Amino acid sequence: MPELNNEYIIEDQVGYLLRRVYYHHLSIFQQSLDETQLTSVQFATLYSINKLKECSQKELVTDTGIDQATIRGIIQRLKDKGLISQDPDHLDKRKVLIHITQQGKEELKQAIPIAETITDLTLESLNPAERIALKYLLQKIIEQKAK
Repeated sequence: MPELNNEYIIEDQVGYLLRRVYYHHLSIFQQSLDETQLTSVQFATLYSINKLKECSQKELVTDTGIDQATIRGIIQRLKDKGLISQDPDHLDKRKVLIHITQQGKEELKQAIPIAETITDLTLESLNPAERIALKYLLQKIIEQKAK
C-alpha cells in the first residue's frame, strides 16, 4: 500500500472549499425559502423557464447547468405543483415546450426577494469588493468550462 502524501491538505483544495460554501448556501436557502415550498434547483429551474418564456428540456439543461436526469424530476415536480405546463411544439410534434403558469409566476415573484436575501446572507462575511471579486472569479470558471 502506498504511503500517504502528508503535504496534501484537503482543506486547501478548491473542491473541498466550494462544497463547504455550497452546503452553507443550501442551508441558508432551505431555511429561508421554506415558505415558498421550492428547493434551490426548483427555484433555478422555474427562474430559467420564466426567463426563456418557453423552452425544451434540452434548452433548460443548457440554461441551468442541471443534468438531464435531474431536470426531468424537477420538471415533473414543478408540473405537479401547477407551476409549469408542457405543451407539444406546433412546429415539431415530437418536441415538448415548457411554460411557466400564472401560479408559477406568482411563486417566483414571491421567491426572488427571498433569493436575494439568501445571497446576501451567504456573502455576509465579505466586503463589497470581495463579493464582486468572488462573483467575477466564479463566473470566469463557468465561462472557461463552456469553451
